[in-house]
Amino acid sequence: MAPQGNTGAGAEAELPEYAGHYRLESCLGSGGMGVVHLARSTSGMKLAVKVVHAEFAKDPEFRGRFRQEVAAARRVSGAFTAPVVDADPEAERPWMATLFIPGPTLSDEVKRNGPMPAAQLRRLMAGLAEALRDIHRVGVVHRDLKPSNVLLADDGPKVIDFGISRPKDSELRTETGKLIGTPPFMAPEQFRRPREVGPAADIFALGSVLVHAATGRGPFDSDSPYVVAYQVVHDEPDLTGVPANLAPLLLRCLAKEPEDRPTPDELMRELRSVAASYDTQAFIPAQRTIPTQRTDGVPKPAGPREPQRRPRRRSGRKAILTAAAALVLVAGAALASVQLLGGSSPASEDGHSPTASAARPRAWSVKPVSKHPGAPQCSYGTRQLICARPGVVFALDPSDGTVLWRHAVAKGFSTVPPVLAGGLVQPQTQQGPRLEALDPASGKARWQRGTSAYTGIRAAGGILLLTHADGTVTAVDAASGKTSWSHRIPGQAKPYFVSFTGDPLAYTAESPDGSKTRVTAVDPASGTVRWTARLAGNLSPVGVHDGSLFFLSVSKAYGDTDAVVRYDPASRTTRRVALPVARSNAQATVRGDVVYVLGTDGSLDAIGVDARKRLWHLETSVSRSSAPVADGGHVYLSTGDGRLLAVDAANGRLVGQTPARPGAESQVASSLPGPVVADGRVYATAGDGTVFSVDARDPGAW
Repeated sequence: MAPQGNTGAGAEAELPEYAGHYRLESCLGSGGMGVVHLARSTSGMKLAVKVVHAEFAKDPEFRGRFRQEVAAARRVSGAFTAPVVDADPEAERPWMATLFIPGPTLSDEVKRNGPMPAAQLRRLMAGLAEALRDIHRVGVVHRDLKPSNVLLADDGPKVIDFGISRPKDSELRTETGKLIGTPPFMAPEQFRRPREVGPAADIFALGSVLVHAATGRGPFDSDSPYVVAYQVVHDEPDLTGVPANLAPLLLRCLAKEPEDRPTPDELMRELRSVAASYDTQAFIPAQRTIPTQRTDGVPKPAGPREPQRRPRRRSGRKAILTAAAALVLVAGAALASVQLLGGSSPASEDGHSPTASAARPRAWSVKPVSKHPGAPQCSYGTRQLICARPGVVFALDPSDGTVLWRHAVAKGFSTVPPVLAGGLVQPQTQQGPRLEALDPASGKARWQRGTSAYTGIRAAGGILLLTHADGTVTAVDAASGKTSWSHRIPGQAKPYFVSFTGDPLAYTAESPDGSKTRVTAVDPASGTVRWTARLAGNLSPVGVHDGSLFFLSVSKAYGDTDAVVRYDPASRTTRRVALPVARSNAQATVRGDVVYVLGTDGSLDAIGVDARKRLWHLETSVSRSSAPVADGGHVYLSTGDGRLLAVDAANGRLVGQTPARPGAESQVASSLPGPVVADGRVYATAGDGTVFSVDARDPGAW
């Protein structure tokens, strides 16, 4: 059967005939991300192949999401999911092939045959509890468990679709840092505190899925996703039609607070202990509703009273917060920020945030270069915040954000901010026609230097290290612009350097086959190789401490970060600490002997190298962010929608975040600038061109 046309988002004139070497026989379905086809392997095995829509294949962020889905699906492949057979996230049209599982989705089954009988519901609940237990064991939170993501196979239910977002699934967008999931099957914390979403959110979704299977509708039901969101956060679930013996367990699953919900193991134990009672046909009768008043004058539809227990009384403060939340939801605002519920101060009309107090550094927010949208890259030096966008470098007064000077530069690109080296501002622009260094007081060029084609530039101490296409490294004195030395680095075919604040050396690491990494430490002033080492694994340097160099280890099989490695060149010893769960596209920072590792799915781990273990873990629910930055007390990161997050470095608790500042470019930029910490302040940038400052000592007041 020839491939069918796409009926989903981003319709295309002709779908591909092959994905890799798998011939696509027929279309099984289409959704927001792509089209799922029936295909066969060379041996004749039936496969379900998801092919990403062409329009999304061009989006770097969307490709990142798909890579994350493939990685998650591979980690959870087993008896309760569709095992991954093959995938190519880097193809022109990314695709993933899983074993084809015959059987309808739960959504289709209920549509065709109506609500399930009690005995079948019990088996479904037990199967989904087992599936979530296995999924959570490997560190994955599904976040979008719903009837259409449950396949009813002969040997039990299978959980499918580990993509964490659907651009066109619903009115409520699922973009980075906003809403992740499908409103009728989302937990309250996904609306109130999305950065704190953990495995308990899947248990809430399981409860909603079971109510749907038992009644044909969810426990919270409305045509408006915003009304559903309000009901999920504030109302009691409607269990009309649910088998009476199943209702108490579902109520526990649908508890408002994550800690009140059972774990998958607890669910399975309770189901085993009362298995016989679930075959009865008693159902919860329809319940009387009592309309209540809302502050906006619109009657709030009251949910049914909870069977067998009274709802908890809200405190006065909680009532105020939930009333504010209702207004936010009805207005259709972003639901991701606790600040919306907690009352953060908006920016004033002049673009500056109101002063918090006389005792604290003044918070401010400015857009210094309106003609150059996108998040600026910034660093701190000579009591200035020095920032750059393609085509312009500028300096801001760190006390209030006043623009001190601007300077037009060659419009190249840069993955690092401008820095102060040799007493001058060095833009470090990649692929530009010339190098130039700027006076930090005026922004005027102090020297310029034409360059041949080079593929990398890095400031290390008072030297700029330029890597040319043939692998030659040229060192330029940052103060004068004159060449200090130029030669190849032994053992490094094309060195790309990294350097770290306070460390006199520059480092380059190459791993041609992913099994071993050759690391070279170079004195940037002379070009002398100080030491070399051949270390096991594919390693990427991320920081230094007490003479040791720290790395992330990337697995050869899937490209995920699976360990932190410390190498001591003095003793030539290596210590490797495995991550409990591998992290996709991880970024990291080092503070003391602790490495803070952030995965692209928002998982933040603190790895104690001396302790040889993970110290804490936090699910930030941010699917794309900057590299983390640590100052001893906190770990900071910037998000794709322009928020700045602060995490307590001691215990991993999220202690503050700023409001979102979304911008068009922030949704597609390949990397995000990290925050800057200096003099008791944190400086960050957003995709709408904003640069802002907050008090580093009190993230809770942001």
